[in-house]
Amino acid sequence: MNRHEVIYLAGGCFWCTEAIFQNIKGVKEVVPGYIGGSKPNPTYQQVCSGTTGHAEAIRLVFNEHKTSLEKILFIFFYTHDPTSLNQQGNDIGTQYRSEVFYSNKKQKKEVQKLIQQLEEDSVYENPIVTKVSRAVKFYPAEKEHHNYYRNNPQQTYCQIVLNPKLKRLREYFSAHLKKSNELDLIQ
Repeated sequence: MNRHEVIYLAGGCFWCTEAIFQNIKGVKEVVPGYIGGSKPNPTYQQVCSGTTGHAEAIRLVFNEHKTSLEKILFIFFYTHDPTSLNQQGNDIGTQYRSEVFYSNKKQKKEVQKLIQQLEEDSVYENPIVTKVSRAVKFYPAEKEHHNYYRNNPQQTYCQIVLNPKLKRLREYFSAHLKKSNELDLIQ
């Protein structure tokens, strides 16, 4: 029996987070969008203004029999900077915050447990600032933001910001990647 879970991850620009998780075994669906704000049906421009309270995030649907939440979270924490408040590289603002929006209490406990473990093990030089929140209304992003890397691999942002993240993903998480013919990565 296939059992799918949903979790929402905000780790900076959703183009990056989407591209990373599209390549992970057991991930069924990755949808970029907006979560955590007060304005109904926000647009990309509104979210980028930093006035809606939303974070750029992904809705991640995964098969818990093919990959664990722990693996998903470990990849999430390793492929962005969870110690940088409201910023990922040159992307600055609350819309680029690090936050996990859980769908159930089990997910909440697992996220909190991993953060505590990372802190106790001093994995990062600075304290983790990732927020852990209950999932609220998620708004899918406009179509041009879906499969962004797959559709725009030569775009400057993809070359400078995303390619190094995907290289790091290949180096450290190759055992968790889909088969080479299923990958969205530049080889």
